[in-house]
Amino acid sequence: APSFSGRKIRSRTANIILKVKMYEAAGVHMELIKNRIHMNQFKGNATTQLTLDDDFIVPDTMEDMAQVMLSSGEIQIESVRNQEEKVTVRGKLEFCVLYRREAGGLSTMAGSIPFEESLNVEGLDEKDYVGVSWILEDLNGEMINSRKLGIQAIVTLQVRVETVRDVEAAVDVKDQEEGLQLRKQKVTAAAIAVRRKDTYRMKEELTLSGGKPNMGQILWREMKLRDVQVKPLDGKIHISGDLNLFAIYQAEDENMPVQWLEETIPFSGELELSEAGEDMIPMVNVRLAHRGLEAKPDPDGEMRQLDVDAVLELDIKLYQEQELELLGDLYSTGSQITPERSAASFDRVLAKNICKCRIGEKVQLPQTDRVLQICHSDGVVKIDEVEIGEDSVQIDGVLEVTILYLTSDDRAPVQAATEQVPFHCQAEARGVSPDSVYQLSPGVEQLGAVMLGGDMVELKGVITLELLVLEQAEVAVITGIQSGPMDMQKLQQMPGIVGYIVQPGDTLWEIAKKFHTTAETVMAANELTDDQVKSGMKLLLVKEVAQA
Repeated sequence: APSFSGRKIRSRTANIILKVKMYEAAGVHMELIKNRIHMNQFKGNATTQLTLDDDFIVPDTMEDMAQVMLSSGEIQIESVRNQEEKVTVRGKLEFCVLYRREAGGLSTMAGSIPFEESLNVEGLDEKDYVGVSWILEDLNGEMINSRKLGIQAIVTLQVRVETVRDVEAAVDVKDQEEGLQLRKQKVTAAAIAVRRKDTYRMKEELTLSGGKPNMGQILWREMKLRDVQVKPLDGKIHISGDLNLFAIYQAEDENMPVQWLEETIPFSGELELSEAGEDMIPMVNVRLAHRGLEAKPDPDGEMRQLDVDAVLELDIKLYQEQELELLGDLYSTGSQITPERSAASFDRVLAKNICKCRIGEKVQLPQTDRVLQICHSDGVVKIDEVEIGEDSVQIDGVLEVTILYLTSDDRAPVQAATEQVPFHCQAEARGVSPDSVYQLSPGVEQLGAVMLGGDMVELKGVITLELLVLEQAEVAVITGIQSGPMDMQKLQQMPGIVGYIVQPGDTLWEIAKKFHTTAETVMAANELTDDQVKSGMKLLLVKEVAQA
């Protein structure tokens, strides 16, 4: 009888008779059942910062400049090209400045600065998917003289490279022979089910309120998206949010002071997307690709109507989580089987949430003259640092707020100021590590500026940070097997019955495989109710040999 630590034990399996069937040395053939798995592989990021600097002459048809009031800019990406191990991004900065004329009043001047930049990405392939994002870190419109404008901008470009690989992995064995033992493994994977770009168009007609004078010329316009939500449905996606519109215009009567209007236009609609499913996880970047604003006469012939035409560009990525049941291991008590394995990378979703951070700050406007009224406030979120903490992502940055206001200075009644409000946000992400891959999409909600008296203003708002954290896990999958006759000499050297003390980390499957038996036999011989074993447990193991 086998012994544990030299002590004899009495077998509780006296009723079990070891039946060793003679093995016939013959060729063994097994056919695997395989599934093709569609996997996404993150290759890496590359970031560069470029400085754009150019001078522009004021057209002869426009009056001399006295002061630059506002500057705004937008990056337009025209082409992205993969070549060898470089990504070449071509585009332009489109800018617009609002300036005060020497003769009084306001005018607008616009232009563009082209750029072409190459970023090195190791291991880049021409077929890889490259996503490009940009941040306009700084934009400064400076008056060189009354007829010359200087534009300086700092732009950060970031490319994210992903590739798609198909791996064939075994899920089962066809025509299973006697003695064949299979162990399945479950892998939770998040694959990109949909990757597409689409557009959503908005058209709206606005009418000036009764207290506003008729429109002459539109001098300045701003359109910003707020509180945008994208939700996948079966066969389509739903999009909703607000379009904030702000415009400064010259009244039809040029003797009147400049006027402004501010409107919030809610929108809601659906885009057909046959591959979409309600259970998918969205990560959709939405930006304004076109901003159209045109004044037109109303039915009475007065310039009191505005046509709003906006085009939203959606960069759609929908992830679908699925639990894959793969063949994790196999062996036979009747033949020699050696599995062939290869490494497969799977994305797993660790966190998908929206972190909201309230900000409140009192600021002093840089104006010696009395502030009469705040016309407009707008904010841009700028991320300074992202750190991975324990089960969390720590995000630090600033909300850069531009405030437009009226003063008692008749020569320069409209002024602008820019203030930076720091913020810190902690987003929960259980299991996150420095090796995790994250995608972060910032936004602003409920931004407002309230006068407190004198030149003091209180800024309030909510910063939203949409976070998706992915973990890349490598799993060894079986792609083939080598099978053949059992090594009878090695088999005969193994004891028929042995006592074994379970070691830390052992599983019943591994014990049975090592001692040439099956988990079912071990459970029956030791009267176990399940396949869970603990360190220190004593087992009686009976060798099995099945006939091939």
